[in-house]
Amino acid sequence: MLEHYWRNGYQKWCVDPIVNLLAKSKKISANKITLTAAITGVFAGISLALHWSAVAFILLLLSGWLDTLDGSFARKTQSSSHRGSVLDIVCDRLVEFFIVFGLFLYAPETRALAAICLLGSFLLCISSFLVVAIFSENQGERSFYYSPGLIERTEAFVFFALMILLPSLFNLLAWLLILLVMITTVTRVLEFYRQQGALHEHH
Repeated sequence: MLEHYWRNGYQKWCVDPIVNLLAKSKKISANKITLTAAITGVFAGISLALHWSAVAFILLLLSGWLDTLDGSFARKTQSSSHRGSVLDIVCDRLVEFFIVFGLFLYAPETRALAAICLLGSFLLCISSFLVVAIFSENQGERSFYYSPGLIERTEAFVFFALMILLPSLFNLLAWLLILLVMITTVTRVLEFYRQQGALHEHH
């Protein structure tokens, strides 16, 4: 949802100049950028577990930034592929797992239930996203159908950043994120059912 408001300016100032620079190198590929984003995100989670909050915060931002580069780089170099999309989705989930796991290990005695429920909400949300993508016609520039929602990766990263910076508010932020993710899941499925019903009526 937030991406709708800031993406154009962010793309213009923080993504396109770097993509144009990287596109000149034959040693760089979109998949390498994706993997670098994943590795950076994994180390952000590890840093959290070690209570290196400042390092974790910087690595989280770096991972998120790199994750916005790979798709733009692939389109710029005309190297978009289904393999790249699969790698990107899997790496995104890997990063999210390590961040939540790191947040849990930061204070496991008080964060266990919220962390488990947060992972569960992510599981349901990505399942709804993927099944809707499978059964919907893709008309966008991405290599698969993209159904936006109340909580997307940008919003999740904002919550992660707040959880890192404000550890005393972890449980409050986690349960709020869980609620918003579940609302996103339910509304996405209901909207898909509505669209399918309209298509059947049309035919």
